[in-house]
Amino acid sequence: MSTQDLVTRHRAVTPSWLSLYYEQPIELTHGQGRHVWDADGHRYLDFFGGILTTISGHDLPEITEALRAQAGKLLHTSTLYLSRSLVELSERLARLSGIPEAKVFVTTSGTEANEAALLAATSYRRSNQVLALRNSYHGRSFGTVAVTANRSWSPTSLSGLQVTFVHGGYRLRSPFRHLDDADYTDACVQDLRDVLDMCTSGDVACLIAEPIQGVGGFATPPDGFFGAFGKVLADHGILFISDEVQTGFGRTGDHFWGYEAHGIVPDLITVAKGVGNGLSLGAVIGRAEVLDSIPANGISTFGGNPMSCAGAVANLDHLLANDLQGNARRQGATFGAALRRLAERHDWVAEVRGRGLMWALETCVPGSDGLGGPEPWPAGAAALMEATRARGLLVGKGGLYGNVLRIAPPLSVTDDEVAEASEILAAAAEEVAGQG
Repeated sequence: MSTQDLVTRHRAVTPSWLSLYYEQPIELTHGQGRHVWDADGHRYLDFFGGILTTISGHDLPEITEALRAQAGKLLHTSTLYLSRSLVELSERLARLSGIPEAKVFVTTSGTEANEAALLAATSYRRSNQVLALRNSYHGRSFGTVAVTANRSWSPTSLSGLQVTFVHGGYRLRSPFRHLDDADYTDACVQDLRDVLDMCTSGDVACLIAEPIQGVGGFATPPDGFFGAFGKVLADHGILFISDEVQTGFGRTGDHFWGYEAHGIVPDLITVAKGVGNGLSLGAVIGRAEVLDSIPANGISTFGGNPMSCAGAVANLDHLLANDLQGNARRQGATFGAALRRLAERHDWVAEVRGRGLMWALETCVPGSDGLGGPEPWPAGAAALMEATRARGLLVGKGGLYGNVLRIAPPLSVTDDEVAEASEILAAAAEEVAGQG
């Protein structure tokens, strides 16, 4: 069966809103290290990792062996029975979280983890009022859509939550974008105070925020930003949920968690993606009194299943033993410098942002800077994606207007692979510039 036949069958049985990358979609069949192959035999350097999920690399022997051993014993039990791998994973996450005496609820995805965190926060505070950031993305379920302020991914305004959005880390289109880091943070803190005074009844349950916004195009606030927010939140008894689905486990290089750049310890942390290196797994890590506050029974049929937990434990052990966070810091510095050199050559690259191995290029129409920021150029981002794919490099896309390239390889990426990806991106950018 040809790839085009598979595309036809896919579109016949899946909803129209289920997106596929590329003008000619590709079927990935296998991977090794930082490379993947498609059904037509083409080899690609994978710098998106299934949406920042393959954090340690493809076909990792330790994970494969852990899964093989568990598969020979038991695939499923549910949380109604004791599970050694669930306990071991939860112990590791609690210890790594930085939250004193933390407890853990394991789920199947980041969306479900964020739902559980919102349930815990609103139960603990006895309030349905929630704060979130503009340009945010927290999942595709009914509750997480309500706290998503990215119109491309928010199909309904209906919700049981009363959500108010405040300014966050997306500076390029902020009215405060011309301020330096300290003044930008101060302006956003004042906006938070104003929103609390003007737009809420005062008893807000929580603020949920991504330390670096993922789908929003890797919008990165100044260091200390959420620490400054935290002082206001503490004055009102408002909980802080750090959505670490994309920033966790050393992705930012400088820290194991994104929140650590800000001088604040969250009340709740949500994780998924990289924790299982591709396995279907998420979790909420939080203060015991907050997680224990849900006044009803709870189980998870598939959350914390033995296969996923065994694989995640092996993945975390590998990630820590091989200092992949340190590698992310070193390789990220090299890669970020290459991206900035690329941006200097092309005036349609409005901004390069990110840290560690989490980088973005925002494409905009040159000379179009107005009150709302420069005019987005989504066609440029799409062309750049096609040009990199044609040269053997896979990257992602995001941003409110679909005009941001998201680049996030596995944390095990090598010097040679970073150099290769940098050369491909430079050549692809030259091609796009020639089309503009």
